[in-house]
Amino acid sequence: MLCLSPQGMFVLGLPYAILHGGYLGLFLIIFAAVVCCYTGKILIACLYEENEDGQLVRVRDSYVDIANACCAPRFPSLGGHVVNVAQIIELVMTCILYVVVSGNLMYNSFPNLPMSQRSWAIIATAALLPCAFLKNLKAVSRFSLLCTIAHFIINVLVIAYCLSRARDWAWDKVKFYIDVKKFPISIGIIVFSYTSQIFLPSLEGNMQKPSEFHCMMNWTHIAACILKGLFALVAYLTWADETKEVITDNLPSSIRAIVNIFLVSKALLSYPLPFFAAVEVLEKTFFQEGGRAFFPDCYGGDGRLKSWGLSLRCALVVFTMLMAIYVPHFALLMGLTGSLTGAGLCFLLPSLFHLKLLWRKLLWHQVFFDVAIFVIGGICSISGFIHSVEGLIEAYKYNLSD
Repeated sequence: MLCLSPQGMFVLGLPYAILHGGYLGLFLIIFAAVVCCYTGKILIACLYEENEDGQLVRVRDSYVDIANACCAPRFPSLGGHVVNVAQIIELVMTCILYVVVSGNLMYNSFPNLPMSQRSWAIIATAALLPCAFLKNLKAVSRFSLLCTIAHFIINVLVIAYCLSRARDWAWDKVKFYIDVKKFPISIGIIVFSYTSQIFLPSLEGNMQKPSEFHCMMNWTHIAACILKGLFALVAYLTWADETKEVITDNLPSSIRAIVNIFLVSKALLSYPLPFFAAVEVLEKTFFQEGGRAFFPDCYGGDGRLKSWGLSLRCALVVFTMLMAIYVPHFALLMGLTGSLTGAGLCFLLPSLFHLKLLWRKLLWHQVFFDVAIFVIGGICSISGFIHSVEGLIEAYKYNLSD
């Protein structure tokens, strides 16, 4: 549940991907599920090596360990640094997106109040400051059930409204065409909605029956693919060319406020997971590597967080607020993140690591799949990144609102 919770929130951007991709957008939702399922499996395969008896033994514990093994012996820590930077960017961007969507939803729910989207983002950040005091994932896991309940209510309300307008569905609007300029951004949105690879090594290591990991991956991605595909299609059929970046903004004002309040609650409850994960990576990388650490340990001898360490955590919360205030474009940020770090962590690095570590044991079709995923993922990543940046520049140039 923990590894999949970041995905559910960003399903709300998928109808926007259908708007610019039509049936090809639907195909990519399926394709991304298949590829992410495959790369998740090969990433876990990189954690294992055969012993003298031919049995698989887990010799690595994390994504960083895999990356370091690939760069050894010349650059034993280079791969880990690359992965850590990518993880930090993705996790912090996820936090920023939660603040952006919270401000956007509250502003569109109460348009008559003298409050701008930036003001709502500041209020949301004030509610998130206690995240700086988190000590472990146990506290974070308590929010998981609440997130699930909120997300279930949101989906039921949106789907129910869409079904009530089934007679007016615009099937003729779904075509085999793409918006060449905006569709690459949609690819990033779709990829980002499946991002969970950074959590998989920990998840597999904590499973009571790790042998069932492949089965779990198959069923979760099948379920996610079906639910995301149906949600995106039904929502797009309901609003067609009027589909907005956050689909709940299309709802009539009579129910929009109720749905958006649930959605904002889910965003605020989801924020602690990527925030705490980002803090952990930052602390381990810069403060807790013994003699190799860049800065002194932010924890005292009694294990308590030092005051300046707490200040840095608060600064990270404030940074997510500032980014949300000055870059309040949900779909563009989501597409940018998916193209930059999502594609890297989900497509490029797993296939590259798999080829490097298990080259001698791979069959020809496995090599073909890995190379194809790396090439296609690279093209999509570069294209999506360029078009997302162009979209942000255009949004500022013409002062476009979300």
